[in-house]
Amino acid sequence: MPVVTARDRRPGAGAAARTVSAVWFIGPLAALVLVWAVSVSVSGAPMRVFPGVGDVASALGDMWSSGDLFRHVGASLGRMGIGIALALVTALPFGIALGASSALSAFFTPLLRFSVALAGIAWIPIATLWFGYGDRAVVFIVWNAMFFALTYNAMLGVRQIPTQLLRAARSMGTSRSRMFWEILLPGALPSLVTGLRVGLGYGWRGLVAAEIIASNAGLGYALFQAQKYFQTDVIIAAMVIIGVLWLLMDRLLLAPLERRTVERWGMTGVDRS
Repeated sequence: MPVVTARDRRPGAGAAARTVSAVWFIGPLAALVLVWAVSVSVSGAPMRVFPGVGDVASALGDMWSSGDLFRHVGASLGRMGIGIALALVTALPFGIALGASSALSAFFTPLLRFSVALAGIAWIPIATLWFGYGDRAVVFIVWNAMFFALTYNAMLGVRQIPTQLLRAARSMGTSRSRMFWEILLPGALPSLVTGLRVGLGYGWRGLVAAEIIASNAGLGYALFQAQKYFQTDVIIAAMVIIGVLWLLMDRLLLAPLERRTVERWGMTGVDRS
């Protein structure tokens, strides 16, 4: 049971900690915007070369009013969501099976390590040959970029489960379904959530790259179209949207999920020998 100190019980301690955390999070971004504004002002670079903060803000306003912002963001998030779901459904059972079987692990681990180097962007040319240009090719790239990271981390998570626990469950005649849902899956969750955080980063980059080549909507497509018409302000605006969406996803969803999962299911210092 955690020890509650007098400092932890102070009124407003939690709010103060959240405020400090927010300042540390926002501070570097604000400093970057300041350096950006000063650099453009001092250099006098034309907007086509290096747009200012105001130019990018104006481009964002135009994208908002025209509806392009919602169209592109909606297309990207929809594809991302489908790719995440497919990656979880396929990688989770496969990774747990590898972690539970030394023979399967020995066979597939070299293939996993080989595939990690090729996952995502390297598959875009062949994805367009298989699926054509459109949502299916982009979703495939997101799935491909995430699958191997999720599989590998699920396998490592199962390996961290104490051997004594697995032996006890088997000796009590635990069925395979109960073994999966009550032991293997909870044991793999901390590592799996960490893999999800890493895999989503790979998937997000793969999404943008695939949309540049194989799509007619989405944030990557918006970048490509702006480049064709020398709209540097729109390019930077799309880059800002991509970065902000990822920061929000990581900060508000993935980081808390990882923290709570480790607190609930984490196993540290486990020896599987």
